[in-house]
Order: sequence, then C-alpha cells, then structure tokens
Amino acid sequence: MTQRTIPVRFLRAAARTARRRDVDVQEWLDQLDIDPELLFDDRTRITLEQAVSVVQELWRITGDELIGLGIQPAPRGTFRMICLGLLSAPDLRTVMERFRDFSKVVPAMGRFHVDVGEHGTTLSLDTDAGDPDHFLTDLWLSIMLRFFSWLAGSRLPVEQVDVPYDRPHRAEDYDAVFGRRIEFGQPVAAVRFSNDVLTMPVMRTEDELEEWLRNSPADLLMYRDYGTTTADQVRRILERGLRGEWPTPDDVASQLAMSTQHLRRVLREDGTSMTAIKEELLRDAAIASLVRGDETIAALSDRLGFSEPSAFHRAFRRWTGSAPGAYRPKGLESGD
Repeated sequence: MTQRTIPVRFLRAAARTARRRDVDVQEWLDQLDIDPELLFDDRTRITLEQAVSVVQELWRITGDELIGLGIQPAPRGTFRMICLGLLSAPDLRTVMERFRDFSKVVPAMGRFHVDVGEHGTTLSLDTDAGDPDHFLTDLWLSIMLRFFSWLAGSRLPVEQVDVPYDRPHRAEDYDAVFGRRIEFGQPVAAVRFSNDVLTMPVMRTEDELEEWLRNSPADLLMYRDYGTTTADQVRRILERGLRGEWPTPDDVASQLAMSTQHLRRVLREDGTSMTAIKEELLRDAAIASLVRGDETIAALSDRLGFSEPSAFHRAFRRWTGSAPGAYRPKGLESGD
C-alpha cells in the first residue's frame, strides 16, 4: 500500500517551534536531509518517515511531548502515563471520561469535555489562540480518533468532526485523516460519535501499548487508508496500477458495481476525480522513492509509466512546486 505523504504545514509548524528554541532552522533541516526551500511552497509534501524524524528531533530539542505548541510543556513520558491510565478502562465511555479528567490535572493538554446526549456523544476541546496554524488542534483531534480506535481494535464510526477555522485552500488531507464528515468554521473543535461507541470494550494489553508507544509518533501521523467513501475505494483500486497495468475508468466502475458516468458524477460531488486520485498516488510514490534515493530519476519515471524523464519532471513540478532533485538525499545527483 502506498503511504500517503504529509503536507508542508506540518513541517512549517515544526520549523517555527525549532526557531523559538533558537535553533538554526537551516542547519536543523540539513541534518534531517530536508531542503529548506521546500518550506515555501504550499504543494510541498514530506514522507511519514521524515515527519517522524522531525518530531523525534523536536522531542530531543524541547524535552516536550507537545514540541512547544501546548499551553505549557508536557515532560517526556506524560503521554505514556495517560495511556496507561486509559488502558484499564472497561469501555470507551470510561476512556473518554478519564481523558477528560486527565485534562483537568495535566495543564499541557488543554481542557477536554465529554457530552453524552440522547442522540450522540461529543468530545470537544478548548483551542488555544497561540496555535495560529491550528496544528495542535488537528493533532489532538487526530490523537483522539486514532488512539481511541486503536484501544477498541476497530475504526470508530465518526458522525462529524468540527474544526474552529475556515476550510483551507488545500483540504484533501483533512478528508484522509477525518473522513468526509468534517465541518469547518464551527464554534469549537469536536468529534461526534453515535452513543453505540460508548459500550465498545477496550481490547488492548499493556504489552501492546508499549509496542505502540515504541513506534510513536508513526501511528499518530500515519493515514490509515481504510476509508469507505467512493473516493477511498477508487484509490485502493487504482493503486494496483503502481505495480502493473493501470485499471481503466470502466474497470474501476465495474468493480464498484456502478456505471462509469455515475462514478464520475459521485467523485465530482466529492471534489475529486479518477485523474486527481491517480496523480496523488503517483506523487506520493514518487516522493517516497526520491527521499529514499534508491533509484535514478530515469528509472523512477519509467517505473511510474512516463514516456521520458522530462515528462516526469514536468508532472512532479506541477504536483509539488519543486524539481525532483529537491527531494533527493544530499550528495546524490539531481538527475539520472
């Protein structure tokens, strides 16, 4: 499965945190083997492995598990202790209530609230004006969804995700993380579930938790490609083209038991298309290879089905705003 890449706003927020600690950002990015010029184009992407290295380095620099973005620092080990306190809960209702209670006594978390109503349960959080890029808000919402789903052993059926800011220009990553049921410009940041979620049992053991924490923050940053929208299903079918012949639009529609025209209409209503999804797959596969540096650009362009390297160069610049060489490790030639 092709791992989705992560947008540049993640890297920008990390760079600002490093700068506040008087870190030489250029030198810091050089150590991480990331071209500083990539910070300046909204189309820039980084791989999961790069994002994990960024966070781990910031943990080292700051000694703070919220990497300088919280109301106050969270000493290393804070999240582990919270997780251990949640692990013994019998069900997700107790998990949510304990999570809320932890937020009262661990100021670095900010305040969380649980509202169990007749028609659903809402888990909301107070946002901080010191988070201008909404990075910490997005991170906490993602942690709640991913960690609670992991505890229950299955993806939680989310009814709606609310965020207290306007829809950004490039918002496809929000769909990948939170699903299509996201509402921008809401009064508070919140996740809404069916009350059926409350009785879901906690399925994990302490040994599993320790393994999960050893991989941190990879599992918190990873996009789990288990969405159920039509666009998600199309992505999974088209992904086979990275390993062989690309499915045609008719092939995709047939596997989804609908006409090609109807499929195109459904995707258009979702703000995407088969062409756009295919290009996202090609972009992410290209970035992963370039960052690894294990094949020439000529070989990569051929593997991805381009007629010649120059065609790949043009497509890559359109996808990311940069030449392929900007993503390659230092010391490798930018060309073949």
